[in-house]
Amino acid sequence: MKKEKSTEKNIFIAFILNLSFSLLEIVGGLFTNSVAILSDAIHDFGDAFSIGFSYFLERKSKKKPDETYTYGYLRYSVLGAFITTIILTIGSIVVLSGAIYRIIRPVPLHYEGMILLAILGIIMNFLAAYKTREGDSLNQKAVNLHMLEDVLNWVVVFIGAIVMKFTDITYIDSIMSIGIALFLLKQALENLKNILNLFLAKVPRHLHVDEIKKELLKISKVKDVHHIHVWSMDGVHHYITLHVVVSNVKDFEIKSLVKEKLETLGITHATVEMELPQDDCHEKECAVSNVVIHHHHH
Repeated sequence: MKKEKSTEKNIFIAFILNLSFSLLEIVGGLFTNSVAILSDAIHDFGDAFSIGFSYFLERKSKKKPDETYTYGYLRYSVLGAFITTIILTIGSIVVLSGAIYRIIRPVPLHYEGMILLAILGIIMNFLAAYKTREGDSLNQKAVNLHMLEDVLNWVVVFIGAIVMKFTDITYIDSIMSIGIALFLLKQALENLKNILNLFLAKVPRHLHVDEIKKELLKISKVKDVHHIHVWSMDGVHHYITLHVVVSNVKDFEIKSLVKEKLETLGITHATVEMELPQDDCHEKECAVSNVVIHHHHH
């Protein structure tokens, strides 16, 4: 439990750091005239927003299952990731158009200010990345990734500002900005894909139904396994329901072995239905699951 509390606290600290910093950046970006810094500000603002969101939704997602949400609140943390991603997508499109406009109409930049802000940016985001490094939910991973990306962005801005100070080629600023925005867009689209897979109840990436079946058939006394349904709540907690056929009622006790085997595969929530050969629907995926009803009456 302690770790979850510290997770929340770290997310909160990262939120405050990012929010205050992105406000400073917006001012700094306007002062130095740099679109690269403004685009970083949008990025950071998106991050701050998403972290704040993660913070509340992460707390909500820790709530235990109840009558209204029988699966618990895990999907709320996915919702946090979704909203963040949308914000960052819009942000990066805004940045792109701004940067392209700047190439057509260049403006003088304040290089020293840029260098200073970049150094600050590297330090702040490094601290935030360090603070959020130990989470395991999709949400926290997303937050931590953003922090590390921010550090990289600032390194780019720092180098760019130094080069411009000596060469005075101002469109380097716009090019950095476009680079940052495209990078953001790519991340955002990948995130969206993962989130959609969760909502479409796709089998989690590292699990394969035929593998699961093969593993379960290795257990002695298991005659057949069918009706396998696997899905994930949030990318971390996976669920499965399946039917296992054994030759007589005595063998029903291997259910615990089946669950243990599934646990080694990383599926902690398993619903296992035991069947006898005569109840077995011969079509692999029978439409009606009214088999095995009669065992329950003794």
